[in-house]
Amino acid sequence: MKDGKLYVAFSGGKDSSLVAILAKMALGEERVELVTVDWSPYTYERSREIVRNFAEKHGLKHTFIPSNRMQEKVWKHGPSCNACTRDVKTVLVKRYAQGHLVASGANASDSWGKTGLKVFDGVYSPLCRVGKEEINEMLKFLGLEVKKIGESAGREGCKLKHLLKMLINPDYHGKAVSTANEILLRVLEEHGFKPELANVKIIGPLSRNIALVNVKPLPPEKVMNEIVEKLSAEETIDGVIVVDGPMKLVVLASPAIYRNEESRKWIKEGRLQPEFAFPIEIEWRESKNNKLRTFQVVDARKE
Repeated sequence: MKDGKLYVAFSGGKDSSLVAILAKMALGEERVELVTVDWSPYTYERSREIVRNFAEKHGLKHTFIPSNRMQEKVWKHGPSCNACTRDVKTVLVKRYAQGHLVASGANASDSWGKTGLKVFDGVYSPLCRVGKEEINEMLKFLGLEVKKIGESAGREGCKLKHLLKMLINPDYHGKAVSTANEILLRVLEEHGFKPELANVKIIGPLSRNIALVNVKPLPPEKVMNEIVEKLSAEETIDGVIVVDGPMKLVVLASPAIYRNEESRKWIKEGRLQPEFAFPIEIEWRESKNNKLRTFQVVDARKE
């Protein structure tokens, strides 16, 4: 390890928080630096606050590095958190580390953490053989509390993952998902409502942004009405649907995904369902758009 220093790709979530503390225990705080990619309009203000507070509390040096909106190039071809992690986040942190080893929170529960390789291409993944349950147990054992934004049950911090279609126009598609999710969390906070899950998915054809409001448990009617009113007033949002029961999503998928049952199952059960307030079913359709590499939710109906 060059100069004995380790850089941790740090999001503020459970996985990278555990890696940060283990690195501090093994190397000492002076040899560990946390590096967070700032996704600019797609990073929650609350997320920045959580990351700063964690570093300060544990005496670790921390640096934000700009993404230069590189993730928008990934999302032009459809939602792909894995591609963002691999092609943007990891690349930028490695560039900042200048040849030093980079540690990530990739684990056995992540599709990109299942290689079984602890060190690959300059990235060290100490949790690669550890699943989410074990990570939670280790955090509990260490007495480490990880603050949550409240947007989802799993990975938090990036609003772009709630854009469930291709990002062609950042000032339309990107602005809609960024603004909508800040509005939602702000209104809930103003009313003192603390949900298990709260996010706004942006779906629809490329010419129309439909906001799907997910809050679990559902807030009082007065609060939800205020959320709908404020979202409806946004110029980049063309319609609002409150997810207050089971939903059927109409999903266009690239031929590679459409023809692969395992891929379709993962998108439904691993990618989408955990971030919806109620059960979902999917009506799959094969896309004829060769620019779509993943999937796009074009419509939603209440069951």
